[in-house]
Amino acid sequence: MLSLTELRTRINEGRLAPRQAVAEVQAAIAERDPIIGAIVSSDPEPIVPEEGPLAGIAVGIKDIIDTAHLPTQMGSPIYRGWQPRADAAIVSRLRSLGAVPLVKTATTAFAGLDPAATVNPHDHGHTPGGSSSGTAAAVAAGMLPLALGTQTGGSVIRPAAFCGVAAIKASFRLLPTVGVKTFSWALDTLGLFGASIPDIARALALIADRPEIDLADDAPRASRIGLCLQGFAGEADPDAAEALSRAARAAEAAGAIVTDLTLPDAFARAWELHPIIQDFEARQALAWEYANHREALPILLGPQLDRAQALTAAQYDAARREAHHARRQLKDVFGEFDAILTYSAPGRAPRGLTSTGDARFNRLWTLMGVPCVNLPVPGDGLPLGVQIIARFGRDGQALAVARSIETALARG
Repeated sequence: MLSLTELRTRINEGRLAPRQAVAEVQAAIAERDPIIGAIVSSDPEPIVPEEGPLAGIAVGIKDIIDTAHLPTQMGSPIYRGWQPRADAAIVSRLRSLGAVPLVKTATTAFAGLDPAATVNPHDHGHTPGGSSSGTAAAVAAGMLPLALGTQTGGSVIRPAAFCGVAAIKASFRLLPTVGVKTFSWALDTLGLFGASIPDIARALALIADRPEIDLADDAPRASRIGLCLQGFAGEADPDAAEALSRAARAAEAAGAIVTDLTLPDAFARAWELHPIIQDFEARQALAWEYANHREALPILLGPQLDRAQALTAAQYDAARREAHHARRQLKDVFGEFDAILTYSAPGRAPRGLTSTGDARFNRLWTLMGVPCVNLPVPGDGLPLGVQIIARFGRDGQALAVARSIETALARG
């Protein structure tokens, strides 16, 4: 994979020009993407700034995020060739740092459940996950050092786990969603994908203008980690359970205190109600598409919106109250723990390209609005990942805990 920090080190030392760094990415895309199908449009002659902390870093932009120079087609024929007049706020921020928004990456239609055409780089017969399918696959295939995704249920953490890359779903609203196609305004959150935890920590610190996020010692020397199986979400596969156990042992080897954590019943109720909040808002966010292009909506999203028409405001309000109650209890949980360690996905990427996998181990944490990090766990076969979660606004702490586990896993 391409490392953002390594590229920037070579550029800072004068061993690589920013234009050369972008050219390397273009060559990798030309060689690998015809098989992977992660890229839906590309800038053939990008402007490459010579200055800036992200100069020379080519970025993939999920194709529900507006770009003034490339179409934003949202994985749907309804928007084929649609060209925004302006960049989304996050894209403007990347440009101001010297980064090059080089390509748009494949997304499921409107970031829903219907699979994109992208394949998993590790085995083309398996899904890369979704909805940030192209984003995760492009980073995993060594085509991009940094890419943007979004998460409403599990669309950052799950594909990162399936493709074996580092990723963070940032704290809710840490990164601006202005210019990003809405699915659920109470849940949609931007995320970053990279080759390693230091890569995404550096990128998030710069993009969010919060240098403290990139401090390697942001984790307490003896982090208190709650090992959470999320029993209300069902059982994970044995391989996922073993990966979580390995990560817990690595955390202890790094000096952490790992204790089993069973969440109070309020969290199971909130987990059950996530779809009500999501779908009640989706039917409004996609009201124009539903009213005018119902026949063009894909096989899963169309019926999902059909069912959403029956949801009531009373159901929605009750679900929001339960979510708020759980968020208040989560503050008490983080009074006892610095981070939570749990599954990123039920197991390895499923075989076949008719599903993007199951988000059941992700959706509670999206609803809570807290930072979530996917950390790949080394091993044979298709990738496996674990999820590190911290208190709202403590993105740097989640990354620091993940970094300490990543280092311990590398030592074996």
